[in-house]
Amino acid sequence: MPMTRTTINFLLDCALFLVFVTIAFCAVVLRFVFPPATSAAQWTLWGASYDDWAQFEFAILCLFTLAVLVHVMLHWTWICGVVSNRLTEWRQTPSRIDEASRTVYGVGLLILVVNIVGVSIAVAALTIQPPPY
Repeated sequence: MPMTRTTINFLLDCALFLVFVTIAFCAVVLRFVFPPATSAAQWTLWGASYDDWAQFEFAILCLFTLAVLVHVMLHWTWICGVVSNRLTEWRQTPSRIDEASRTVYGVGLLILVVNIVGVSIAVAALTIQPPPY
C-alpha cells in the first residue's frame, strides 16, 4: 500500500493523539497521584520516582512538539494561505496574494511565535527567585 499524503496525515494525527494522551496521563499522575514535589522524595509509582515521571513527561512533551512541527510542515501551504487571506481581509485589499508572499507571511508568523516563547523563557530564567535562607 503506497503512503499517500492522506495516510501520512492520518498516522501523524493518530500519533499526536496518543502522545497527547500520554502527556495528559503523566500530568495527572504528577499532580494528583504523587504528593507535592517537595514532599515526594522516596515515593515511587511502578518503580519510577517523581523526578523520573517528570523527566518522562518532558521527553514526551519534546516528542509532541516535534510531531506538531512535522504536522505544521505538512500543512504549510494551507497555513500560509489562511494567514495571507486573514491579512488581506484585515488590510481590506481585494487582490489575491501570490504563493511567495503567503510563505513570507507564514514564516513571519512562525518567527513571531518562536520569539515570544523564547523571550518568555528568558524572562522566566532571569527573574526566578531562590528560596530565602
